Amino acid sequence: MIRFILLGLFFISGFGVNAQVQQRPVSTPSDKPLTRILFVFDVSQSMYGRWQSDMKINIARNIMYKVLDSLSNIKDLEVALRLYGHQHSYPPQVCNDTKLEVPFAKDNFNRIKSRLESIVPKGTSPIAYALQQTADDFPPCDNCRNIIVLITDGIEECGGDPCAASEYLQKNGIALRPFIIGIGTNFEKAFGCVGTYFDASSETQFNQALNIVVSRALNPTTTQVNLLDANNRPTETNVNMTFSDNYTGKIRYNFIHTMNSFGLPDTLVIDPLITYDIIVHTIPPVHVDSIRLNPGMHSIIPVNVPQGFLHLKMNTQSTVLKSMKCIIRRNGSMETVNVLDIDQPEKYITGTYHIEVLSLPRFYINDIKIEQSHTTTVDIPVPGIVVVQKPSRGYGGLYIERDGKLELVYNLRDTGQSQESLVIMPGKYRAVYRSRFHDRSIFTIERSFEIKSGITTNIRLQN
Repeated sequence: MIRFILLGLFFISGFGVNAQVQQRPVSTPSDKPLTRILFVFDVSQSMYGRWQSDMKINIARNIMYKVLDSLSNIKDLEVALRLYGHQHSYPPQVCNDTKLEVPFAKDNFNRIKSRLESIVPKGTSPIAYALQQTADDFPPCDNCRNIIVLITDGIEECGGDPCAASEYLQKNGIALRPFIIGIGTNFEKAFGCVGTYFDASSETQFNQALNIVVSRALNPTTTQVNLLDANNRPTETNVNMTFSDNYTGKIRYNFIHTMNSFGLPDTLVIDPLITYDIIVHTIPPVHVDSIRLNPGMHSIIPVNVPQGFLHLKMNTQSTVLKSMKCIIRRNGSMETVNVLDIDQPEKYITGTYHIEVLSLPRFYINDIKIEQSHTTTVDIPVPGIVVVQKPSRGYGGLYIERDGKLELVYNLRDTGQSQESLVIMPGKYRAVYRSRFHDRSIFTIERSFEIKSGITTNIRLQN
């Protein structure tokens, strides 16, 4: 049972290496989720053992009473109780000995206390099986935080795999990473893969561990993301940020970064029990992984996203001539960063870029530098238009002349259309064509022509 309690604590307690933590007042979101804490409680035979001032079962029970009393007036909270090792005596070993004794409900704290009062340790410890069964303990809910706290004085005794059971619960979004409290002996080696482990080698440590877990599960936590410019100042904003669960990959939040009325990054209220991977959707995107928050504190997450603008211009009013798309890549990489329209300024992370204009033929511009808060303007040559008239269906293409050589620009379409109109970059070209109704190469037609910016050129492929 202690293991499940620790599940909630794991996410609350972690500090991310990228998060700077500061104390400040916290706020509560209007759509506050319902927090559900499932206590998975060990009632195996070993809980009859003597431990410090009394038997383990009595100490654990009395501390649980105090915790439940402290929770009884908390809003947006429900608790439940699952026991294991309490229905069948050992020996023999009964490895399905677990039951949800008190389901989730409002104001059921006294029911849980009453059930704890009546339990008698009897059996073995089917921890993995008990964890597996918790999958059905949480009723469907669209806005709930499911936390498991496992309290145990021993390890798995039925050959099950508690690590696999915990992984299933997390990856299927049933519960957060469990919390495990080990009574009397340090079981961290056995439970480190299950969740966040707390060693309770004394009554005092057990009391502290249980209260810490619950406190962290309930404390509101705030954060702000500082999007830093090239001068290490948090001036960048107005971009979407995706927060995903580092363990499961599930998307938890999307926030479009905003500055508040004081000109500072806005404060976000998010679940502190999750380790986050953050994608800032700049161009290209920036990733920050394994961010952990300190529950009850205000965390500042700095992300370096210095940006400037790229503006591709063309000196024409013709929307037809400006209809070409442009591929943006980082210098030295073939990965497409963005596809940009002409006359549509766009923000980019600072650095050096390569532009490929999807024109006929392709037009390339290298070593374009994007600098902080600066607009880099690039002029794209104005293309012209060529109108190719064909007497019949046939075969051929348009070629650009470069350094005494021909490079294919476009294959003419053998579709029966007598005319093709193309937007094409300035330069010297040749059209080569043969009608499909001529069966000798000597009937090939060749025309040389020049394309000038903004000018329409007509080519007739006839003898």
